[in-house]
Amino acid sequence: QVQLVESGGGLVQAGGSLRLSCAASGRTFSTYALGWFRQAPGKEREFVAALTWSGGATYYATSVKARFTISRDSAKNTLYLQMNNLKPEDTAVYNCAYSSNPLSGVTQEGGYRYWGQGTQVTVSS
Repeated sequence: QVQLVESGGGLVQAGGSLRLSCAASGRTFSTYALGWFRQAPGKEREFVAALTWSGGATYYATSVKARFTISRDSAKNTLYLQMNNLKPEDTAVYNCAYSSNPLSGVTQEGGYRYWGQGTQVTVSS
């Protein structure tokens, strides 16, 4: 079992920044990747960014590339998402997710087994 707890969401004006954190605990020794997904009201959940835990390879959705940066602190078992130049369309609930399966795609929901409860990000115009 793996537990994921997100924090750092909030209300920010367009052009502002936020940093999300995702603290992982439990049986994390099999971590392959951690990712961030988001779901806006009335829309399907979509991939935002992912990072492979051992190699540190990063992946981004086109819509956030060059604005968002995913990173990790291995000692703290914590994943981060630095979000800069936020736009109203970034408003969503952001979830982090855990994958132990190297055969599944890191951009697909189905590759992740455990999910956090989510943190709300609201960007005002």
